[in-house]
Amino acid sequence: VQLQASGGGLVQAGGSLRLSCAASGRTFNPYLMGWFRQAPGKEREFVSAIRWSGSNTFFADSVKGRFTISRDNAKNTVYLQMNSLKPEDTAVYYCAVAPTMTKYDYWGQGTQVTVSS
Repeated sequence: VQLQASGGGLVQAGGSLRLSCAASGRTFNPYLMGWFRQAPGKEREFVSAIRWSGSNTFFADSVKGRFTISRDNAKNTVYLQMNSLKPEDTAVYYCAVAPTMTKYDYWGQGTQVTVSS
């Protein structure tokens, strides 16, 4: 499975960005697709995830109410809509796939999100 993330950029505080992550490779039917982020000097942290079947979504407390996650199964793509962005959202954002509920096995290359104050 290969993951291609896109949509990052520079935005002012209060602005919005939409990240996309397209998966390619073998037959794709994972348990979860998720987004993580890593800010300079910090550990990578969970942001959001979505079940590939059904409607379950998950969010870190820090982004609840501001970020939404969605998917397009036909395109093997997951989206992260980020609204009301804050400078503390600045990070490299990575998408990841969990084929089973055990762990995330596949990771994208990351896309930089920079929020200016």
